Amino acid sequence: MSSNNAAVVEIAQTAGKFSSSIVLQADNKYIDVKSILGLFTTLVSHKDYELHIHGTDAEEAKASMTEVFAKHGLQIVVITD
Repeated sequence: MSSNNAAVVEIAQTAGKFSSSIVLQADNKYIDVKSILGLFTTLVSHKDYELHIHGTDAEEAKASMTEVFAKHGLQIVVITD
């Protein structure tokens, strides 16, 4: 469980560096990745995630978020405009 806590904190901190909107879709739930509480309730119970990134620094955010999710062994599909 502690490794998941580390993942949640690092994902939220990484997302917080960007002005873009970064939203995690798990099934039919949408969670602001900058919300640690939202991540805690979602990352534990799902396996396949979509990450929706929109904004001025979306490309940089996409690279960083892909890296941090992969580091923690979480599979994501990133969707940008």
